[in-house]
Amino acid sequence: MNPTENINHDAVLRARVALLGSGTLPVGQQVAAYRVLVRVSPLAYLPLLAVALFQYSQWEFAHRPDIALALRTESVAAARRMCALDPDRTQLLLTALVHYGEQLAVMDLPVELAAVEEEMTALVASGGGVLGERWDHRGL
Repeated sequence: MNPTENINHDAVLRARVALLGSGTLPVGQQVAAYRVLVRVSPLAYLPLLAVALFQYSQWEFAHRPDIALALRTESVAAARRMCALDPDRTQLLLTALVHYGEQLAVMDLPVELAAVEEEMTALVASGGGVLGERWDHRGL
């Protein structure tokens, strides 16, 4: 089975055109485009997706903690995939976990927060990153 058989090439083309078009694309549309493009080029688009998901949760859904949490959960999942593909991107995962932990704290979910803090500590202990750095808004 060819891995590209299940990819909608029209959707990929529309996503690329949207991202390359003139003007600034709203963050919700960026997220939609990156979700499509991650399927064809994960190394290029997973970091961008992780950052865009956080931005979307922060800017559009700050008033909806349940949606913000879901978006930050997806951001962590994207960062984990990126980290598995490129171990040098551990800082991306750490930053995504920090923001995810912030949302868990806001929602008063101490058990989940403890698990996230444990994962962050393990990543730092393995030499994979540094806690305290802020998320680079460009995702690089």
